[in-house]
Amino acid sequence: MQFSYRGRDNRGAVQQGLLAAANADAAASELMRRGITPLTIQEQAAKESLSDRFSKLPLFRRAITLDELIVFCRQMHALTKAGIPLIRTMRGLAETSRSPELAEVLEDVTSRLEGGNTMATAMQAHPRVFSDLFIAMIHVGENTGMLDDAFKRLSSILELERDTRRRLKQAMRYPTFVMVALLAALMVVNFLVIPKFASVFNKLGADLPFLTQILVGTSNFLLGYWYILLFGLAAGGLLIRQWKQTEQGRLTWDRYKLRIPIIGPLLELITLSRFARNFATMLSAGMPVTQALTVVADATDNAWIARHIKDMRLGIERGESLLRTARQSQMFTPLILQMIAVGEETGSVDDMLNNVADFYDEDVDYGLKRLAESIEPILIVAMGILVLILALGVFLPIWDLGSAAMGRG
Repeated sequence: MQFSYRGRDNRGAVQQGLLAAANADAAASELMRRGITPLTIQEQAAKESLSDRFSKLPLFRRAITLDELIVFCRQMHALTKAGIPLIRTMRGLAETSRSPELAEVLEDVTSRLEGGNTMATAMQAHPRVFSDLFIAMIHVGENTGMLDDAFKRLSSILELERDTRRRLKQAMRYPTFVMVALLAALMVVNFLVIPKFASVFNKLGADLPFLTQILVGTSNFLLGYWYILLFGLAAGGLLIRQWKQTEQGRLTWDRYKLRIPIIGPLLELITLSRFARNFATMLSAGMPVTQALTVVADATDNAWIARHIKDMRLGIERGESLLRTARQSQMFTPLILQMIAVGEETGSVDDMLNNVADFYDEDVDYGLKRLAESIEPILIVAMGILVLILALGVFLPIWDLGSAAMGRG
């Protein structure tokens, strides 16, 4: 919000101007910090352009990236460790942030801090920016007086998340390019090539082979009803998206997503690595096991695995050991279960879980390196089959016509 103010500085001179703040109280606090005693503070009616109005809609708002959150966590770690007051730190980061969206969020969090809320409570007002894991870490840091350490741990977690996403995108780049090229070739053949051959075959009046009839029929269908097909695909995608947002739909989708050949096991390894790392971070920060499992389950992006984690929490609440509940979840290998057992015996479960996460990360690295190599033969075979079908469908009638002409000769 924009506020016009009028006040007096330390020398008694009248000062006036405009000030951006979350509310009038925040504007007064900022003026006092600048050494100006406010006399009047009035909110200015902001004139929004059409682009500004669109940018405020959730659909058009740019999402805050992982890189921006990582930089924010690093800055907060350095500034809080230096002993700078929290509100002053947040206000300064909001003013210097290069992201307008993040600056707006930080301004709101700062105003809530000035209103007497804790940082964890203030961040809960922005669930699209700060995850449950993020808020839980801040809550633990505030209660233990180690907020700087909480931001350091968060920056490490977010960096691992960013690196994993980058490696996954890099591994999927080549298969995606091949699939797009394959679909583009299919569209060109069906919309441009086959119709010309079909008109030639119709003029000759020859009987077409069954494979050619299928290709011609497919091409005619796409030419005549492409808009219906496009509408059906869009409607189907929208319905699947709505179904995935339901509890049962997301659970079913995430369950069968892990069974996709080649990609499914890799996604499971990535999710379990995050679980082990985040769970170890929660425990090392001093959070109780049951609460840590709840937070980690809510922060897990796979509903099927999150259900198993919550079942582990229920087992511990019934008095069972972490090893027993982990074994009953059937998510971990015998080696991992053995490391958890050692951690319980030695009282260093968090260290053992970090080792578990390291094992999973090694498997993920190997899987990502082999992903393109595993998918490449499948794509080559698919392209070969497609080319064979198109070649036979187009050239078989020509061969038949040539053979008939030579027989008549």
